[in-house]
Amino acid sequence: MHILVTGGTGFIGTALCARLQAEGHRVTVLTRDPAGAERHFGGRVPVVGSLSILGGDNVPDAIVNLAGENLAAHRWNERRKETFRDSRVGVTEQLLHYIARAPGKPRVLVSGSAVGYYGARGDELVDELSPAGREYQSDLCVAWEAAALRAESSGVRVCLLRTGIVLGHGGALAQMLPPFKLGVGGRLGDGRQWMSWIHLEDEIGLILHLLTHQSLEGAFNATAPAPATNREFVKQLGGALHRPAVLAMPAPVVRLAVGEMAHLLLTGQRAIPKRTLDSGYRFRYPELRPALDSVLRGR
Repeated sequence: MHILVTGGTGFIGTALCARLQAEGHRVTVLTRDPAGAERHFGGRVPVVGSLSILGGDNVPDAIVNLAGENLAAHRWNERRKETFRDSRVGVTEQLLHYIARAPGKPRVLVSGSAVGYYGARGDELVDELSPAGREYQSDLCVAWEAAALRAESSGVRVCLLRTGIVLGHGGALAQMLPPFKLGVGGRLGDGRQWMSWIHLEDEIGLILHLLTHQSLEGAFNATAPAPATNREFVKQLGGALHRPAVLAMPAPVVRLAVGEMAHLLLTGQRAIPKRTLDSGYRFRYPELRPALDSVLRGR
């Protein structure tokens, strides 16, 4: 297939492009910074700065929409929140406009979302049929998904990828590792908040699964079947690194350090991938410790 990828220079997107090319697909990355993307990929992946280039016989067979500014990269303010929305909903709306005008249509749109869709749910088990939460990140995901689903009116199959914390060489784990390697890592707050996670290989594997199985549509949790509390997660991470993980950062300190964003760190979702498993996808890393070992030991 010819597959258009947005967010292709990111942590997930870079790995996805490499996997798609390795499997013989033709990949094009849409980016606001073509020169930077050219440098990032070393010329190995074609990049475009405008959808207008993808006309005529060059319309992609599929689109994977991973664009979105990292919610945890900086302290939140109103300007940052506008950026979060524009980079998700705005980019998706650009894709919709392109799809509506294209003489030929992509067959499928796999569009990103996040388990933040469910909001802070305590110990409640949530799956793809659970309702959305009622807080900032939930509202953002609802708007993002609603925009993507509008592609169905153009006859495009739409899959929504509700992703948890992705474990790989980079991303959230790279931010966690330094204090743990120094032996000063530990839980955040009381450590009871749930962390829904997925290995990068399974994130990529699930995207490929959704691209190639024509009967699949709607929301799918990109989370392993065994979510862990923050307390258990840091214990397993410390064990994998052979370092203690007994220190804690009290909730007030977290809030002081990162402001409103602390809500993401001190709450969570106990998400299970019911529809994902029902679709026939089988996780390579369903358990946390083997997933961490795989990343940390380069397997």
